[in-house]
Amino acid sequence: MPHAFWKGYLKLSLVTCAVEIMPATTESEKVRFHTLNAKTGNRVISRYVDSVTHKPVREEDEIKGFEKAEGDYVLLEDDELEAVALESTRTIDIEKFLERDSIGWIWYDKPHYLLPSDKVGQEAFAVIREAMDESGVSGLARLVMYRRERAVLLEPRGQGIVLWTLHFGDEVRKADDYFAGIKAEKPDKKLFSMVRTLIKRKTEDWKPDLLKDPVQKNLQSMIAAKKKKIKTPTKPKSAATAPATGGNVINIMDTLRKSLANEKKQH
Repeated sequence: MPHAFWKGYLKLSLVTCAVEIMPATTESEKVRFHTLNAKTGNRVISRYVDSVTHKPVREEDEIKGFEKAEGDYVLLEDDELEAVALESTRTIDIEKFLERDSIGWIWYDKPHYLLPSDKVGQEAFAVIREAMDESGVSGLARLVMYRRERAVLLEPRGQGIVLWTLHFGDEVRKADDYFAGIKAEKPDKKLFSMVRTLIKRKTEDWKPDLLKDPVQKNLQSMIAAKKKKIKTPTKPKSAATAPATGGNVINIMDTLRKSLANEKKQH
């Protein structure tokens, strides 16, 4: 099991317990590349340089700045930045509760697993989790993660809690700004029926195997071949065929008939 990347406390009013956070997703299996110097074969390292003098900047000379006007910055020290979100650095203080599933999917960011970090805190953790579960609610809190304070949602799940980072209110664009101009049209009944049939044939029960990354598989095969010093053939790029967008019923009808016929062969 991976190591916890955050340890602190879960707090509800006066009830507190020690907890830790584990990432719920991983990219450890993905193929990762280093940038190398093609002439020497050595790794290339990145360094901060002054944009005017082009000279390297020492780490102790680096400082955060907010640009108030072009080339004019408000400078902020590390301790000033840390003081802004001091309470949420090591404590998840549940401020409010929301009815379960009342937040739309678009507000969700990254999932994490929240669990007690010692035996002493297991009872308090279980009481908070079970009370939330029985009440059908999720908890809303704030927490410093990934170098900035974030809104987080706590959802009871089995014996633990899933902690979601959330997008802030000003980070999600309104769907109406984009969809308002789409005309509401009633679809042709025959086309509608054929698409429904196509959907039915393509509908499956969910399983993780449905989400596979073909690029990663191809990269792994290519790397394995290079390890054996086998030249990997490169596939010519196929010319992209633009889909039929004639806009008339006959074209769409013909396309749907072909799609349904192909799906029937595969089943």
